[in-house]
Amino acid sequence: HRKSSHFLCCPWILLLGPLEVRIQTEAKYAGIWHCIRDTYRQERVWGFYRGLSLPVCTVSLVSSVSFGTYHHCLAHICRFRYGSTDAKPTKADITLSGCASGLVRVFLTSPTEVAKVRLQTQAQAQTQQRRPSASWTSGTPALCPTPTARLEPRPKYSGPLHCLVTVAREEGLRGLYKGSSALLLREGHSFATYFLSYAMLCEWLTPAGHSQPDVLGVLVAGGCAGVLAWAVATPMDVIKSRLQADGQGQHRYRGLLHCVVTSVREEGPRVLFKGLALNCCRAFPVNMVVFVAYEAVLRLTQSLLT
Repeated sequence: HRKSSHFLCCPWILLLGPLEVRIQTEAKYAGIWHCIRDTYRQERVWGFYRGLSLPVCTVSLVSSVSFGTYHHCLAHICRFRYGSTDAKPTKADITLSGCASGLVRVFLTSPTEVAKVRLQTQAQAQTQQRRPSASWTSGTPALCPTPTARLEPRPKYSGPLHCLVTVAREEGLRGLYKGSSALLLREGHSFATYFLSYAMLCEWLTPAGHSQPDVLGVLVAGGCAGVLAWAVATPMDVIKSRLQADGQGQHRYRGLLHCVVTSVREEGPRVLFKGLALNCCRAFPVNMVVFVAYEAVLRLTQSLLT
């Protein structure tokens, strides 16, 4: 799937993750290039890869669980409804299996998403926390400024594991699953769209007289499925990122609905589609590769079992 599988591709796709989170959580960015320039000016190249080490380490586990859940859920549905796992599933069967796959992912990805968002937005949180003190002292000039006054405060989180430990200690288990309500909504219907659109596109792209499309058909179907999934997932992805980033500094949002209403009221309905262009740019090439690999593994497994 899209976000967890993005890290399998080239470095330019990797750097889109932090950009997406920054664009979704910070209203100051007018567009992608504004975000790129600001990130590089403040944090240099490392800023584009901040918070990615934990998702990279867990990508294989999350991807195998999500695709495995989909495959086994679909097989059980076919066995229960039609008496055989080889029966052709309906669109409702595929949709239900895809939704189940997305819901299972939430329990694995929520803590890593929290760590990634916190690490990528902590520079913004530090800036916001310094502003009140700076404005308070601006009216009273310092009598004897010292070099230590100009020192930047150390970041709160030194790495993903330290971030998880700190969040768990300060906010409890709920902190690690903050924004999981938005994540559930995002993953459930986006994975249903993901697998359903892939199955339908594969059916349309299958040549007459064949049971499945060729490699080119799988590439096109996989890429389009990724784009369609992100088209329906981005609104809840924006809300999820804002809820998870809200643990730093002052708490602005009381919950999912309050976050939606506040974000739309302050920035307009377009805020729910922040980062959509970035998501689609990386979704198409990534999911082309993902589904070719998925189909290859299925065929290899079937050949070994027969």
